[in-house]
Amino acid sequence: MREQIAGRLKEAWPELIIVGEAGNGREAIAMVQSLEPDIVFLDINMPEMDGIKAAQALAGKAHLVFVTAYDQYAVRAFDHGAIDYLLKPVEPERVALACRRLRERLEQKPDPMNELLAELSQRFGSTGIKPHEYMRWVQASVGANIRMIPTSEILFFRAEDKYTRVQTGNFEALIRKPIKELLEELDPKEFWQIHRATVVRVDAIAQVSRNLRGKQVVHLKGSDEKLEVSRSFNHLFRQM
Repeated sequence: MREQIAGRLKEAWPELIIVGEAGNGREAIAMVQSLEPDIVFLDINMPEMDGIKAAQALAGKAHLVFVTAYDQYAVRAFDHGAIDYLLKPVEPERVALACRRLRERLEQKPDPMNELLAELSQRFGSTGIKPHEYMRWVQASVGANIRMIPTSEILFFRAEDKYTRVQTGNFEALIRKPIKELLEELDPKEFWQIHRATVVRVDAIAQVSRNLRGKQVVHLKGSDEKLEVSRSFNHLFRQM
């Protein structure tokens, strides 16, 4: 969905610069505080922290656009003065309309929308959506055997050819689940994606340094392996 929206935005507003993408509400808040964008597109239904709670934390800091499959929320947001909303699946014509409205709004200060967000929070909380349960064990191949590996023992995951490598402090294993699917099942408080092909357990990070090319490099506890951080995820270590 993020890729689709980014593509639609590039078509409708070529001059627009997309400075970052977040996979959940908490990551979105941290990214906005670090990058200070003018506009934030927020899905209402996100893991870790939903878009309404994220919007409450970001209200007044950026112009907000809700992305949702819940028509009643979208219409309510629009009627109460939110910049705009996009319904899934996102249509090019609707994105173009939202961009035209955003251009007009950019000269104004972002609206805190306190009453709207409070109402949306109340309505969203009554939808009956169950809390997301994250993966606690990984079933992986080690040679000819299958092992059950607690996520608390995993140092990192890395995509390698058709498999994903699961690395612990004592051994490595292989699974067929791609990184993209893993991210949906891993607790974002426990695991961070630092590269398109790499996800690391936060508690396993010993330190972060820079290599000779100026790239951030993650050093792991109990391991000599060094994991490079791609530019898209530099904000995770923004004090560096």
